[in-house]
Order: sequence, then C-alpha cells, then structure tokens
Amino acid sequence: MPVRIHHVQVAIPPGGEEQARAFYGGLLGLEEVAKPANLQGRGGLWYQAGPLQVHLGVDRTFRPAEKAHVAFQVVGLAALRRRLDAAGHATSEDVPLPGYARCYVNDPFGNRTELVEPR
Repeated sequence: MPVRIHHVQVAIPPGGEEQARAFYGGLLGLEEVAKPANLQGRGGLWYQAGPLQVHLGVDRTFRPAEKAHVAFQVVGLAALRRRLDAAGHATSEDVPLPGYARCYVNDPFGNRTELVEPR
C-alpha cells in the first residue's frame, strides 16, 4: 500500500537538459541532485523539492503535458511570478483555490506547472 509520493516525472524533449536546468533550477530554484550512474546515459535531470523528487526524463516522442501538471508549493509567489514573467515565461491565473494564491506557468517545452502559496 502506498505511503507517500516519492517522485513525479515530467517529460522533456531530447537535448532539452540545459533549458530545463535554466527553468527548474535557475528560475524555480529547485535543487538538482545527481542521477544514479546507471541511469545517467538516458539523459534528463533530477531535482529535489522538499521530500519529493522531480525527475525530468527525456522522451524521444515528446508531447507537452498541457493539462496534467506538477503543483509546487512555494514561498514568495508574487516575486516568483515577476521573475518568471521577466524571463519570458508568462504566468496565468485560474479560478481561486480556497486558502491559496496560485498561478500556472509553462516550462520551456510547454509542460504546465502550477505554483501555490498558502494564504
């Protein structure tokens, strides 16, 4: 029986590692962690977000996830939105979620990402 989520995987296109690193590590501020040596040949990147890992996996038949998404709980949502918008990653709002400020942003490949901050 599952007890918690260990990681989520987000697909990226072949050769997208540097763009992904700039977005997930540079703009979102996630901590990159080393992939195990036996998986490094597959490409992609791994990140740590609190107790959860986010694996960016290379998919040769990549298609962006336009609806399915990861939601990151953040601190300083307004400042993060300004940073993303200034970097050319436009954020957008949706209907309110009780108890949270939130927005959406697409990664460089068109994958939807939600950012939430408790009110």
